[in-house]
Amino acid sequence: MTRSFLEGVAFGLKDIFRLTQAAGLGEVEQVLASGGGTRSPLWRQILASVLETELVTVNTTEGAAIGAALLAGVGAEAWSDVDAACLGVVKITGSQRPEAAQAERYQDQYRVYQGLYPALRDSFKKM
Repeated sequence: MTRSFLEGVAFGLKDIFRLTQAAGLGEVEQVLASGGGTRSPLWRQILASVLETELVTVNTTEGAAIGAALLAGVGAEAWSDVDAACLGVVKITGSQRPEAAQAERYQDQYRVYQGLYPALRDSFKKM
């Protein structure tokens, strides 16, 4: 049951990636991940395989706070731009690549996932 939950969350993230790509923001080539969940090898592998991209962990568990601090630092001219701030502070600590067989299986499951919302729309209204 826990694995199903993790896979559902990963499919939701894949939806977001597809929307950003459709908006013209290009392919996702690498995902930087932080937070307590990234300590789980299972979660990292599910994400990498569902998203079909390399997932890298970084040297912080507080991604949002670090991001805000870096933006403030750029605003205060501690760094010239966001890229320089990230290069100066954020370090990659690990990497997880998709497993080919698992990614293929998730592609099939994702197609089923995509059909669930339209199929259940009327049920959601009744709830």
